Amino acid sequence: MAHMGAHAHSHDEHHDLESMRLMGFWIFLITDCILFGTLFATYIVLHGNTAGGPTASELFEMPGVIAETFILLTSSFTSGLAVLSMNQGNRKGLIGWLVVTALLGASFIALELTEFVKLVHEGATISTSGFLSGFYVLVGTHGLHVSLGLVWMTALMIQLGRRGITNVTRRKVNVISLYWHFLDVVWIFVFTIVYLMGVM
Repeated sequence: MAHMGAHAHSHDEHHDLESMRLMGFWIFLITDCILFGTLFATYIVLHGNTAGGPTASELFEMPGVIAETFILLTSSFTSGLAVLSMNQGNRKGLIGWLVVTALLGASFIALELTEFVKLVHEGATISTSGFLSGFYVLVGTHGLHVSLGLVWMTALMIQLGRRGITNVTRRKVNVISLYWHFLDVVWIFVFTIVYLMGVM
């Protein structure tokens, strides 16, 4: 009886710890919302300050940006399929969809880096104007978040390969999926405010 009581107590403690970690993630997400809100506000204030340099409509090439958007939206869908596989207890499917999501995320980063290199090559650097400073910081911060997500996802895939679907890995998959959807929502704002409004 005492053994059962101790087991139940340790299970409750473990459950509380998982809840605390989930709460910590939500706090992190709220601070991230504040960070991006500040960066968007800064960009909106600076976007007209081109200092006689190139404007958004002269610099942005929409086909590449549309491709980036399509890739990231697709990766959000595949991360949802990963969670679905996990809920069905399908470890192979879960890891498979996470691999697809990570590959799509890596493709997005590759396209973004290509765009940055091209802009810098054309002389549109972070120090060219207030508009470009705001652009690089906002878009670069989002790209950095996607890169961190890829590292996190890779570590999680290794953990899933070793331990399978446990309460801990289940929480981690749910958290990375939420994080990924959040980055998708931020990108929709970037696409609309920076690129669409820029070329219009």
